[in-house]
Amino acid sequence: MLGSVDSIETFGLVDGPGIRTVIFLNGCALRCKYCHNPEMWKLGKMNMSVEEVVAKIKRNRPYFRESGGGVTFSGGEPLMQVDFVIEVSKILKEEGIHVALDTAGVGIGRYEEVLKYIDLVILDIKHLTEDGYQDLVGHDMNEYKKFLEICQKLKKPLWIRQVVVPGVHDNKEYMEMLVDYLKKIQYVERIEFLPYHKLGSEKYERLGIFNPYKDKEPMDEKKCDKLYKKYIAKNFTNKS
Repeated sequence: MLGSVDSIETFGLVDGPGIRTVIFLNGCALRCKYCHNPEMWKLGKMNMSVEEVVAKIKRNRPYFRESGGGVTFSGGEPLMQVDFVIEVSKILKEEGIHVALDTAGVGIGRYEEVLKYIDLVILDIKHLTEDGYQDLVGHDMNEYKKFLEICQKLKKPLWIRQVVVPGVHDNKEYMEMLVDYLKKIQYVERIEFLPYHKLGSEKYERLGIFNPYKDKEPMDEKKCDKLYKKYIAKNFTNKS
């Protein structure tokens, strides 16, 4: 089986616990207005086999053991290549390697099967209302809701990530809605705010893709930190 792999990071420090090998897989059904990797929207060439990816991962096992790390599937959206993720993850679990999935929860199905091999789900929260979600990512919320429901059913540990976009998320109404929403989700181990940035802007120009946030200013990091302290640290313990 072949997968469409954009790149492999061998010393990841932010996509799960410990030192991690991060597999960036091409393909995504969403078109987030703040996406900084538009080059990964399309599936692209099927360029690596399961065996090749596993071999690259196993070279880093000493780092996993020393740091409590492992492997993270990211993207793009790894659930768009769910069969490939399943086959690689089966082998990783046989090897005793920790596996995380960085996802928006919108793929092509087989969620319950793939989650059998996943130790941690890093779940991206886009927006909490149907209209807000549709406007921000160009997709309805049904698939995301289905995926999260299965995560809850299987009691999967969750790290929640919220990109904070100025004028979209950085207001009292949304933040209070987010707090209420997160209180209803079980098995959450960590909550993170990521300030919107413009590091991928030049990619849109290079690829000839319309950038809906071309003129939007980055999120002020200090304001983002204040929002986190006020709404997350205040309401959730041991989640940072």
